[in-house]
Amino acid sequence: MADERRRNRLDQPQPRRRSLLTLPNPDSDAFGRFSERIARFLGTGRFLVWMTLIVAVWIGWNFLAPRALRFDQYPFIFLTLALSLQASYAAPLILLAQNRQDDRDKVNMEQDRARGERNVADTEYLTREVAALRQGLGEVATRDFLRSELQALLKELEQRNPGGLGGADDPPA
Repeated sequence: MADERRRNRLDQPQPRRRSLLTLPNPDSDAFGRFSERIARFLGTGRFLVWMTLIVAVWIGWNFLAPRALRFDQYPFIFLTLALSLQASYAAPLILLAQNRQDDRDKVNMEQDRARGERNVADTEYLTREVAALRQGLGEVATRDFLRSELQALLKELEQRNPGGLGGADDPPA
């Protein structure tokens, strides 16, 4: 009775049913990191050297060893199978690593674009501020302007009063 009541509750999800046909669902991020490590290794000189050594030893063993110890005769069918199997796993792993790199490149490109837009907006703001300061400075009296105005006033005063500026010793006019 309690099981039936628990099963009929609509506010709780039903447990997932496992079937024999359900494939395992590995952590995609962990699998992606694993595939990137393998793809990075497959693209190195170390991998090429090791692969060349293994193939050379394989062929040398199957040519030079006594017939009873040879495990892969001349057309090297087992070697071909092993290399085909390695290639059939390497290609999808490399593609998966490339897809992950493409996703990272997209994110980086979007961040670069946003950063560029912010830089343009900041530059436009600073340009407007500099223009406003220039305009404001055009309306402000500068030191040279004040000096020239004072010199002009001094000349005007000297022209009005040729005897001097009128100090304490001078008699009043």
